[in-house]
Amino acid sequence: METFAAAAPAGNFFPSLLFLACGTLVAALLGAAHRLGLFYQLMHKVDKTSIQHGGENVAAVLRAHGVRFLFTLVGGHISPLLVACEKLGIRVVDTRHEVTAVFAADAVARLTGMVGVAAVTAGPGLTNTVTAMKNAQIAQSPVLLLGGAASMLLQNRGALQAIDQMSLFRPLCKFCASVRRVRDIVPTLRAAMAAAQSGTPGPVFVELPIDVLYPYFMVQKEVVPANPPKDLMGRLVSWYLENYLANLFAGAWEPQPEGPLPLDIPQASSQQPHLSSQVQRCMEILSRAKRPLIVLGSQALLPPTPADKLRAAVETLGIPCFLGGMARGLLGRNHPLHIQQNRSAALKKADVVLLAGAVCDFRLSYGRVLSRSSKIIIVNRNRKEMLLNSDMFWKPQEAVQGDVGSFVVRLAEGLKGQTWASDWAEELRQADQQKEQAFREKGLMPVAQHLNPVWVLQLVEETLPDNSILVVDGGDFVGTAAHLVRPRGPLSWLDPGAFGTLGVGAGFALGAKLCRPDAEVWCLFGDGAFGYSLIEFDTFVRHKIPVIALIGNDAGWTQISREQVPSLGSNVACGLAYTDYHRAAMGLGAQGLLLSGEKEDQVVEVLRDAQQQCRGGHPVVVNILIGRTDFRDGSIAV
Repeated sequence: METFAAAAPAGNFFPSLLFLACGTLVAALLGAAHRLGLFYQLMHKVDKTSIQHGGENVAAVLRAHGVRFLFTLVGGHISPLLVACEKLGIRVVDTRHEVTAVFAADAVARLTGMVGVAAVTAGPGLTNTVTAMKNAQIAQSPVLLLGGAASMLLQNRGALQAIDQMSLFRPLCKFCASVRRVRDIVPTLRAAMAAAQSGTPGPVFVELPIDVLYPYFMVQKEVVPANPPKDLMGRLVSWYLENYLANLFAGAWEPQPEGPLPLDIPQASSQQPHLSSQVQRCMEILSRAKRPLIVLGSQALLPPTPADKLRAAVETLGIPCFLGGMARGLLGRNHPLHIQQNRSAALKKADVVLLAGAVCDFRLSYGRVLSRSSKIIIVNRNRKEMLLNSDMFWKPQEAVQGDVGSFVVRLAEGLKGQTWASDWAEELRQADQQKEQAFREKGLMPVAQHLNPVWVLQLVEETLPDNSILVVDGGDFVGTAAHLVRPRGPLSWLDPGAFGTLGVGAGFALGAKLCRPDAEVWCLFGDGAFGYSLIEFDTFVRHKIPVIALIGNDAGWTQISREQVPSLGSNVACGLAYTDYHRAAMGLGAQGLLLSGEKEDQVVEVLRDAQQQCRGGHPVVVNILIGRTDFRDGSIAV
């Protein structure tokens, strides 16, 4: 048989090969030209005389998105954007640790529903933020972290503070990008801001190398040698560097849209037939319930549903509810529908449970706290989170992926006029009252030395004004406060969230006071947790941020010690001292007050004094010496 090669004319092979080689070479040259920005530079020129810089582009986008505060710890990599933000009226607040800057941005995001923004320098500046970014990810808080970086030409060449930052933040963030040209700053930041708020909110990271932030003449001085070598290789290197600089600044100052992009928020709306039918089925399930119960989590307070509209919907439904995370305070201090104690027992008795933004993680014993005979309705923006552990310990009757707040509003509209037997809510309220009576009795019990923490927190509860915001940071003392101290209204309680992070206190307080300057911000610290935040009282003093810090000082990591000592027989690493934290705060310029057993009859007086000092514009630390007690009953440890 004659082969193809034998049949083909030999003369046609070499021209085809030559054509293929030429085509490949042309394609490679065109690709290289594109990567070098040669085509773009033909249409977009470089203004070599301009003193504008990329930091101004960053600031313009932040202002267009309504950003009022930028939290930072200064570094040379990011100086241009800090200066530009100051010029545009964005308040730049510098902290003493980068993690505090991100915690403060997190608080702004939670309280305003907008993106909170922090900017830190390269390398260790960014690594210092990792805990706060992970906390924001788990708490689903829309935070934008702007990070400096070494010049792109010097990356992987041993430059100062140069590490692979993108690999570090990709697992922590919904969106990560490294800006490579000045003209890319605006679209990259707009995309990052939209990603932070869309779907399930979360943190985003944008890396800004130093050469995209500084003006042309300064970058030119660093990049292009004043006396380039005259040999062929030197000329090639010089041409490459000059082209790099041109591509970096080409089109840098051309007008671009700076405002917000549309957000993608999943809605259980009537425009989506599948979800609409799900909502209808949920209404039918609830309408047949005898002992319904709602557990509201942080997602319920996300935009676009305002807190007052959500509260009205919950009141319209008339179903007893437990509030967790950012939903704490939704119904005010003493609402008859708000059940505060014995959640596990109530969930076991309920015949229908609506988990509205609540998740079956460790907080609900992975779903084991739910009764097998109960009908479970769960709504969440995140499908994976919504179905967590559903294949093991529980099973939803209906699982709705969508915005929690708008879903609850739709339920209320559909079930308007529906009533449930009053004896169910009354049974839950009576259990609440019995538990509260037990707390009152514990508050009267003597302790070996210093003050009874339950009693102190009961007095704090009586002292808090209606406009207070509570920030909690700690273990034992804060765990007790969660049962005894009640937020006064919606979005007035800030805790770390499911990550259980210590050290959030100062940053959360900073962000809260800036967002709500007329509110009294009260921080409840354990003495262990306060160690993370002490130095930030320098920040509060410098920036005139008056907050009140109450430290439950029992000279130890008591929450750990309670379990470690009886189970392992040692208190190693659990001991602290009755340190004079109030004096340390005074050394930083704050006001310091001491509460000890000798001042047992002056607790309220000292708390009132702290309020007066705070209202006078001073940050205050109240060091409360408390006894190590063992009033545990399975739900409270103090």
